[in-house]
Amino acid sequence: MTLKHTPICDVGLQAPDFKLQCVDGKYWTRDECAGEKGLLVMFICNHCPYVKAIQEKLVDDVAILKESGIGVVAIMSNDPNDYPADSFENMQKIAIEKNFNFPYLIDRTQKVAKAFGAVCTPDFLGYNANMELQYRGRLDGRGMQDNTVEVKRDLVEAMLLVAKTGAGPVEQIPSMGCSIKWM
Repeated sequence: MTLKHTPICDVGLQAPDFKLQCVDGKYWTRDECAGEKGLLVMFICNHCPYVKAIQEKLVDDVAILKESGIGVVAIMSNDPNDYPADSFENMQKIAIEKNFNFPYLIDRTQKVAKAFGAVCTPDFLGYNANMELQYRGRLDGRGMQDNTVEVKRDLVEAMLLVAKTGAGPVEQIPSMGCSIKWM
């Protein structure tokens, strides 16, 4: 496991388009994933301990964001040949087991991860209604700590601000996690 931190948010950068397969077999595009107020793109996987620590929290936070007009999508870009836990079949199992309330897509060629500049899992990129990047930061201050610890909800607060104003917070703390497993 190689620990990586996300780069500083390049505010205004356009969200790349994509068309990827979901765990339910359907193909989704960027615009189909977006809500009327914006889009949160999450690069996650099944095996990373940083992602495992927040899976239930993601479901709760996504519900709040969707109510505010933010669409949410998760993309898995790791090489499943080297990391079998990240196979499409295991993605399907995790999505059901954890009750994912967002499309969980596979990026088999890793072109989408490269287009977004994804570096780790989890990596969160928040866009406004014009598909302009406004947030590139962490979920919250918990990291891999116990889920009962109360912390500032960086991602939810940032994306609610994006939904309300179209702009993200000035201060953003990078996300950290396992490096993307490139082919």
